[in-house]
Parts: sequence; C-alpha cells; structure tokens
Amino acid sequence: MSGIGSFRWIPLVLPAILVASFSTNLLAQEPPEDPVALVRAASWNELHATNSTHPFRFRLRKQDENGSTTKEIVETKDGDVARLIAINDQPPPPDRATAERARLDNLLAHPELQIHRQKKEKEDSNRENEMVRLLPDAFLYTYRGIVDTPNGPAWRLSFQPNEKFIPPDRQAELYHGMAGELWIDCAEKRMARLDAHLIADVNFGWGMIGRLYKGGTILVIQRDVGDNHWETTHLKLNLTGKILMIKSLVIQSTEDGSDYKPVSNTLTYKDAIHLLEGE
Repeated sequence: MSGIGSFRWIPLVLPAILVASFSTNLLAQEPPEDPVALVRAASWNELHATNSTHPFRFRLRKQDENGSTTKEIVETKDGDVARLIAINDQPPPPDRATAERARLDNLLAHPELQIHRQKKEKEDSNRENEMVRLLPDAFLYTYRGIVDTPNGPAWRLSFQPNEKFIPPDRQAELYHGMAGELWIDCAEKRMARLDAHLIADVNFGWGMIGRLYKGGTILVIQRDVGDNHWETTHLKLNLTGKILMIKSLVIQSTEDGSDYKPVSNTLTYKDAIHLLEGE
C-alpha cells in the first residue's frame, strides 16, 4: 500500500479457539516453539502471503509537523493511485482541489508517469521485503507470553540486536541499534506489531547516506482488514538524525489506514482515476 510500509505467515498447529481456551499465565510459561523459529515462520508468511484475490481501496491519513493530509487510495494491477481529499480534516480549498484534479488528468494522459510510480513502488516493496527477511537472524528473541489484539491473541516477543549478525548492506545496519517487541498473531502467524526504539546511533542507506540518533522510536501495527487481507494500518515514526552527515533530519509522523473496501482485480490505473475523479 502507498505510504505505509508492510509486513508479510502459515497456519498454527493449535487453532485460535484452542489457544484462547488456555490461561494467559500458562501460555506465558510455555512458548509454542523456539522464538527464532516462530519469527522465521512469520517472516516467511509475510514474504509469501497471497492476501486476498483482489486489491483494496482505503483512506490514508498522515499527520506531521505541518498538519494532516488524508488521501483516498485505490490499489490496481498497474500500481496505486491516490487523491487528496482532506487537509487538516477539512475539504481542500478550491485551488488545491483544482490542482489535484489537474494532476490526475495529467497522470491519465501520460501513462509513463504511472509506470515510473509503479517501478518506485516495486523498489520500495523489495527493500521492505529484504528487511523482513533479515528479522530472524538480526535479533535475539525472548518469549514474553500472550497479548490480546483486535485480531485475537498474539505471541509477544522482545528482541535485542544479535552481535553475530552481519548486515548485507547499509540499509540493514539499522538493526544493529534497534531493540523492542514483536507481536505475532497466533491464528495466522502474521506480524501484528513491531514496537522498536534505537538504543544506539545507526547508519542508514535508503537511497542516501545518513545517520539516525539513539532514542528514536518506530511503531508498526498490522491487521486483517477483511477477506484475510493484511495491511499495515498504523505507522508512527519519531526519529532524528542527519542526511549526508550534514543536513539535520527530523521525522515525526503518524500514518493511519482506514475504510478498507475490496475492488475488482481487473481495475486499471485509469479506471481508478475515473473512480476517484467521479467522487
């Protein structure tokens, strides 16, 4: 999905209804399997999830130091298409609404722009998938029991950096300075929550060289939004650092996805534009 990064699991040996019949204290004493094996299974599921047989449309609200914006997003086989529908929870002023319609008309007239956007989405997805793939080896995990989530019970694991982990690239160096908790859905073995904080300054390399400072936090929440389709519905970043070791970097933002509705899997990006412009 646009704007929010995503996670990507196999069914459990014990069905959810059986898990729920035990007491939380008993389950806290006896982990279902080795924590690393549990994370490895969850990572595999995130990377191989088929989700549902159709894309979705949804709303994405982003809040940062400049206020909030809300967009209506439609997923298509040609990539996502978004339309600005609110600024600070109010309809856009006439000039912004006119500019938004002109942007969509221009996108409609120039398919190469959507091809470029789709390529960028694929690159971002590949980077996210690589970070998910490295999770089982990048940290040392400790089982902490069962917690309740909107989707049902989840296994709660704490994690610390694995000193033996060798990052394959600059992007993965982030894991050397990160600790926190990972929650794994009991019924689906999908990653339901990542709550991490930076315990040391770390380098990063998402297309540019920089450094993030100790004390920053990252919160990601994922859930089933319908039809066994999992999406990241909440992302909160509180990070500071430097880009190119010169320019100060401050990221304080919150993104929330809502109102998920299925759309046809034959929808093209042009169909999505007509759908959004019609509203």
